[in-house]
Amino acid sequence: MMIQPESLTDVRLDLWLWAARFYKTRSLAKQAIDTGKVEIGGQRAKPSRAVRPGDALRVVRGDETFDVEVLGLSDTRGPASVAQQLYAESEESRARREQARAQRAAERTGYRAPEGKPDKRARRLIRALGDLDAL
Repeated sequence: MMIQPESLTDVRLDLWLWAARFYKTRSLAKQAIDTGKVEIGGQRAKPSRAVRPGDALRVVRGDETFDVEVLGLSDTRGPASVAQQLYAESEESRARREQARAQRAAERTGYRAPEGKPDKRARRLIRALGDLDAL
């Protein structure tokens, strides 16, 4: 079920990003647009820029970059299943995100969290190492 009333020909970019669930709030979407993390057709955009079906967006969210094409319009935030119907992510973008996720997981493989709190001797060593960094 796609939310697209007949009278809806275009929607503000910040509103669409919020409705498509790229950002939790409209103000976060606006902030991302203002800081250049969202592009339409390779160009920086303003939050009030109109989004139409067929537009190509690049959305940077944290470590992830999404290259999507707008398929539908919505100015209300609905369930995730409906939000995913508003855009189509390119296969290259999906593969790039999966590869980056695997890279981050591989970097964490050797790390093992400590069993508990450090004892007195370990705390002193940690403190001493911290002092070396300050020099």
